[in-house]
Amino acid sequence: MSEKFALSQDSGPGKGTAMKAEVFLPEDYIPAEDEPFMNERQVEYFRRKLQTWKAELVAGSRETIEALQDGTRSIPDVADRASEETDRALELRTRDRQRKLVAKIDAALRRIDEGEYGYCEVTGEPISLKRLDARPIATMSLEAQERHERREKVHRDD
Repeated sequence: MSEKFALSQDSGPGKGTAMKAEVFLPEDYIPAEDEPFMNERQVEYFRRKLQTWKAELVAGSRETIEALQDGTRSIPDVADRASEETDRALELRTRDRQRKLVAKIDAALRRIDEGEYGYCEVTGEPISLKRLDARPIATMSLEAQERHERREKVHRDD
């Protein structure tokens, strides 16, 4: 299967007018262990996965904001009002976690742009494709993450 490339002018804030090759992927493409690690197709696959995930989170945040603005009504029953406030607080906590997730997605996209994506920040070794597919914001290999969590647990128990 041959890779298709198209040149596109990339412009926007901080982008300048650099030309970049755009990789076209079949819709059913899944990175495979038998291809070179972080080749153009894999990088584009993860870039699109991250961008789609971010767009979904941002759209959900907009819906929450609209719902909260529309839902500012006076509820006479104290129990109903308390229930609605609890629901709102839960929704806001969820959106706050998602806001932090968007920041991690942005960091992963920056690592892609810098050519560092897919490599463990501790060991420099490649992160497995299965791990990246399951958690595309991963910054450590599974082994390094487990060591980190064990050290964290030891320090918490002190």
